[in-house]
Amino acid sequence: MEKVIEREYEKEYRTSRGTKLKKGLTIGFTIILILALIVTSIAIYVLQRSLPDIRGERALAGLTGPVSVYRDQAGTPHIEAGSLKDLYMAQGFVTAQDRLFQMDLSRRLASGRLSEVVGDGTVDRDRFFRTLGLRRAAEASYDQYSTDAQKILQWYADGVNAYIKEAKEKNILPPEFTILDYEPEKWTPTDSLTIGKYMAFDLGGHWEGQAFRQYLLQTFPEEKALELFPSYPKDGPVIISEAKSHPVDFEKSFAGAVIPDPFNGSNNWVVAGQKTESGVPLLANDPHLGLGTPSIWYETHLKADEMNVSGVIFAGIPGIIVGHNEKIAWGVTNVGPDVQDLYIEKRHPENAELFLYNEEWEKAEVIDEPIKVKDGETVDHQVTITRHGPIVSEFARYDEKDTALAMRWTALDPSTELEAVIRMNQADDWDTFKEALTYFHTPAQNFVFASVDGDIAYRANGLIPIRKKGDSLLPVPGWTDEYEWEGYIPWEDLPTVVNPSKGFIATANNKIVDDDYPYHITHIWAQPYRQQRIVDTLSRIGQLTTKSMKDLQMDQYNLQAAEMVPILLPKISRTDLNEIENDGYELLAKWSYEDRIDLGGPLLFHLWMSAMSDVLFEDQIDKKMMKFFDGRAQAVDELIRNADRGEIGIWMRDAGGLKAAATESFKRAVKEAVALQGDETKNWRWGQYHSLLFEHPLGSIEPLNLLFNPDEVEVGGSRVTVMAAGWDQKTGKVNHGAAWRTVVDLSDIQRSQNIVGPGQSGHVLSTWYDDQVLDWANGTYHTTSIEKEDYADGDQLRLVPAE
Repeated sequence: MEKVIEREYEKEYRTSRGTKLKKGLTIGFTIILILALIVTSIAIYVLQRSLPDIRGERALAGLTGPVSVYRDQAGTPHIEAGSLKDLYMAQGFVTAQDRLFQMDLSRRLASGRLSEVVGDGTVDRDRFFRTLGLRRAAEASYDQYSTDAQKILQWYADGVNAYIKEAKEKNILPPEFTILDYEPEKWTPTDSLTIGKYMAFDLGGHWEGQAFRQYLLQTFPEEKALELFPSYPKDGPVIISEAKSHPVDFEKSFAGAVIPDPFNGSNNWVVAGQKTESGVPLLANDPHLGLGTPSIWYETHLKADEMNVSGVIFAGIPGIIVGHNEKIAWGVTNVGPDVQDLYIEKRHPENAELFLYNEEWEKAEVIDEPIKVKDGETVDHQVTITRHGPIVSEFARYDEKDTALAMRWTALDPSTELEAVIRMNQADDWDTFKEALTYFHTPAQNFVFASVDGDIAYRANGLIPIRKKGDSLLPVPGWTDEYEWEGYIPWEDLPTVVNPSKGFIATANNKIVDDDYPYHITHIWAQPYRQQRIVDTLSRIGQLTTKSMKDLQMDQYNLQAAEMVPILLPKISRTDLNEIENDGYELLAKWSYEDRIDLGGPLLFHLWMSAMSDVLFEDQIDKKMMKFFDGRAQAVDELIRNADRGEIGIWMRDAGGLKAAATESFKRAVKEAVALQGDETKNWRWGQYHSLLFEHPLGSIEPLNLLFNPDEVEVGGSRVTVMAAGWDQKTGKVNHGAAWRTVVDLSDIQRSQNIVGPGQSGHVLSTWYDDQVLDWANGTYHTTSIEKEDYADGDQLRLVPAE
């Protein structure tokens, strides 16, 4: 009986205890939920407080008259002012409203000052940019500008600083500053010029290719190394001998070097009235750079008595760099010339600051560039600058070997690109536009132009060096004057086309001159597929319209696949394939060569081409050196073409020949596709792997990615289609492409058709933060007008002079 009572007591106790535990857990979860809701509410309140005001009235010290800022349906600001001073000041203020954190991060990145706010994880990056000296070059450039341009830079800075001051006083800085626990410094004209210099860096100059080719000569037999050269070097025996005689430990010397994306480039084209439905020119442009949140581009309309211009600019720089006014439209792509040379410098054995030149020892300039580190000690850093430029082979370490590599680069010289931008914005015909380009030095760009008068034109514009000896394939001796630059391609000899008889002009980073052109431009041009597709389309179609231009910008036909699949697929013996591999074979055999999201063909093909590169190089070229392999994709294409013609190269022979390389790489591609999407080839989809991620700078940190990164969407296209969409090979995430697309019909030049991915605003709670993600993926354009009647009913912010 006692045991029964005891059991009942224990049962009652357990029930009571369980009930109490449940109540306790319920109360605990309720408290946690309430606390979470409170924290979330506070966070939302703080975020909402920092949203920029786009209505009402603001007083700005320094304005001379009222300025109206209208926001259209895409969030594009339309700034109307009575003077240029007020216009540019308002542009600085409004851009800072939308993009202040991006602006601050951009100037820090280019100046080598990220570690001050991020920590020791970016020290090597800061060392690299301190060594290059983009900010030093920007400071040196300021004095080259006209008084008017200097005033514009200062007016813009005044506007930015007016917003910074207001945001600090009201505690409404963008949330990223709170997360990283710092406040932005005052904006200066040098900050704007430094961001401009960074864009010259991002569009490259091929120094990494010179380093890679020297590595090849140091590592492989000469014949094998030369096979990966785009051409045989001028003065080959001498330069090759010097490269071999002065080896560099590239793995250690350049371990932390920042290399621009090799696919940075663009598409642009212009069509004469003879080929358009309206009888007036059409212009299209979509520059290809890194994709992120916010967009690298900021769309703006600037209107004053002297100017009415619309388009995009890099946040932090005044004016409009790509766009149109009431008379003309223009677009750009990257020429990609050889404007960077590595010089092999001989150092004095007893004095690290002396370098040999023409049998005399010259003292280099040594600059202290201490790097402050958040929550850490300041890192001592010195930059050594010879007559040719900074020593770049020692930025990551200081062992001061007898030889070192210095970089000569056009962008490290003073230059006046903003002067060109200001003048382009106010140009009204080809002559005045071309005159403006005399001030545009770096990076060299392919400009296409159209006017309401019916003219279309093209010009490759910028400073492109002429060398005494050598042709920028390899580092050259720096201890003699034999390899110095003698100047630049003369202005009048730069490639130029006006009103061609075929009725259109197009560029896509392709070779822009024939072999008879008397000057060297570059050895590395983009793969020809985008350009060929554009030319084929424009040649075939008559009566072109704005819709035709949009369709071409979104074109996903893969000409590389159309060339390579018929070459490679027959090389594979199907009897050597298993069932899934045979299904993959059939998938490619039936593929339409379109890189559409719903097809499996593009997934298998792009994995195949990547695997082909691995089969050719992975066991021989150091993995850390692959990022220096300038023109890698072009080299793989050429090795395949040559082998198909029976010209089996050394690299292909070492891989077992084209048949063996094609089979092995195909099997690897199928295996990877199975790992990614299962063994049913009918279910493979390009879009499932190739998804668009506009990642925010803080979006790689969990859980901040949930706050700052837009939702991913599947997207078509690839690196070789006109609709450019490059991706991270490990993840498939699309991170490169045309963040800005524009089409201008000169018959209605007041209105342009545009996409800015992912949106206009950099504020996470803004309506315009990521509203154009699907537009970017699907090709849905918005209209931007410079006619007041089209935007005057939008939100209006009135800026007035402070009393």
